[in-house]
Amino acid sequence: MSFIVSGLPLEEFRPLFGLPDEALAERGVIRRRVDANPGFPCRITLEDAQPGETVLLLNYEHQSADTPYRARHAIYVSEQARETRRAIDEIPGALRVRKAISLRAFDEAGMMLDADVAPGSELEPAIERLLAIPDVAYLHAHNAGRGCYAARIDRA
Repeated sequence: MSFIVSGLPLEEFRPLFGLPDEALAERGVIRRRVDANPGFPCRITLEDAQPGETVLLLNYEHQSADTPYRARHAIYVSEQARETRRAIDEIPGALRVRKAISLRAFDEAGMMLDADVAPGSELEPAIERLLAIPDVAYLHAHNAGRGCYAARIDRA
């Protein structure tokens, strides 16, 4: 089954890029200088930022459905991001290099129907299994260790 892994929309974050640290702090955002790779996965590009680059650490509502599964968590976005990644039938680097990714399958109303955990390098079978469930509308990928939202996955 064909699938699309999507990063978050660049336009939601562009107004934050380049703001002074004080202005970011007023919004609950922290700027970090990347010192390791992997370690700072950008939710826009779906790749880990490179050492020396800057990322913004912020809280983001990734599951806005008005259900018990409504959720928000800390994410990184790279200030060097220039476009939102949409990977067709491919697992982007920020997911592929992780030891474990939690996949959560939701219906149109935002209710979780199923879930699975797999190494980032072996996600395709789990994605295909979950997307084969008729009532599943989309998947959310999370880094299993820290629980951070990683990406959205849809049928292509």
